[in-house]
Amino acid sequence: MVKRRKTRKVKIRNVFIGGNASIIVQSMANTKTSDVAGTVKQIKELQKAGCEIIRVAVPDMEAAKALGKIKKKINIPLVADIHFSHELALEAVRQGVDKLRINPGNIGSVEKVKQVVEACQKKKIPIRIGVNAGSLEKDILVKYKNKVTAAGMVESAMRHIQILEKLNFRDIVISLKASDIERTVESYKLLSKKVDYPLHLGITEAGTSFRGTIMSSIGIGHLLYEGIGDTIRVSLTADPVEEVKVAWEILRSLGLRKRGVTVTSCPTCGRTKIDLIGLAKKVEKLVEGVDKNIHVAVMGCVVNGPGEAREADLAVIGGEGVGLICKKGKILKKVEEKNLFKEFMRELKKF
Repeated sequence: MVKRRKTRKVKIRNVFIGGNASIIVQSMANTKTSDVAGTVKQIKELQKAGCEIIRVAVPDMEAAKALGKIKKKINIPLVADIHFSHELALEAVRQGVDKLRINPGNIGSVEKVKQVVEACQKKKIPIRIGVNAGSLEKDILVKYKNKVTAAGMVESAMRHIQILEKLNFRDIVISLKASDIERTVESYKLLSKKVDYPLHLGITEAGTSFRGTIMSSIGIGHLLYEGIGDTIRVSLTADPVEEVKVAWEILRSLGLRKRGVTVTSCPTCGRTKIDLIGLAKKVEKLVEGVDKNIHVAVMGCVVNGPGEAREADLAVIGGEGVGLICKKGKILKKVEEKNLFKEFMRELKKF
C-alpha cells in the first residue's frame, strides 16, 4: 500500500486536489480555444475517457473571451493556461474559469500580480504555479552556471510561492516539470520537503505515444510510489485521449485508483497453441470504456493460466486449438478456438 504524503486540500470547482482526496487525472485540449464547438467536443471525449480536470491554452483575448462559453457546455473543472499577461488572467477570472495556471513572477509588477490574486480570492479560484525546466529565470540560470538543475527549479518555484504568500494567497498547486526523469523526480522530492501544497505531476515534452508513455510511467510512477503527487497529467505528442488512458493505467497499476476493466495477459511462448495476441487485443478493445471494476485474464497455456484464473473475475486459458473460460477460478466451459472470443464476450456481458 502506497502511503501518500500529507498535503493541504485545494478545491477546483467540485473537485478536490490534495489532502485525503483521490489522485486526479488531468489533460489539456489541443484545439484552438476560440473554437468553442471543437474544444467542447474534445473535452467531452476526454471526460468520457476519464479526464477529471481540463486545461486550455489562453494565448490571446479571443481565447480568453471564449472560456465562459466553453464552461457552460462542460461539467468538469476548466483551467486557463496563461503566460505573462495579467490582463488575460483577469479576463479568464471574469469568464468564470475554475483555476489559473500562471506564474506570478512572470506577469509584471507586484500591482499586476495583486490584481490577479484579489480577483482569484474573490471567486475562490486556485492558482497552479508551473515551473518548466526550459523557462527558468535568467538569474537562477546564472547562479547554477547556466545549467538547469533540480535545485534551480525548486528555487524558481519558491520564488513564485513567496509572491503569492506575501499577498496572503495559499490556494496553490505546484508543478516542476522537465523533459527528463532524473531532474523531474529530484525536483519534486526536494520541493515536497519544503512545502505542503498539493503537487501536479508530469514529465513535460515526454514524446510521442510510445516513448512518452514509458517516460511518464517511470517518472510519475516513481513519485507516486514514493507517496508524492496529488494530480497527474501525462504529456504526449498524440491525441489527448491517449494521455488520459495512460494516466489511469499508472494509477491502476499502483493500486491508487480503480476504474474500468483490468486486463492481464501473458507474453506468449512456445507453449501457446492459440492466437493469444489477437485474442488479447480483441478483449482489450472490447472492454475499452467499460466503467466496471472487474479483472479479466487472457492466458496462453496451463503454466500460468490456472493461477491467473483464480485471481480474475473472468479468464480464458488457451489449449491445443481450444480454450477454457473460467469464472472466479471455476471452469465454465471448454470452447473451440474459432468460437472463443464470441463465448468470452457473452460471459463478459453478464457482468
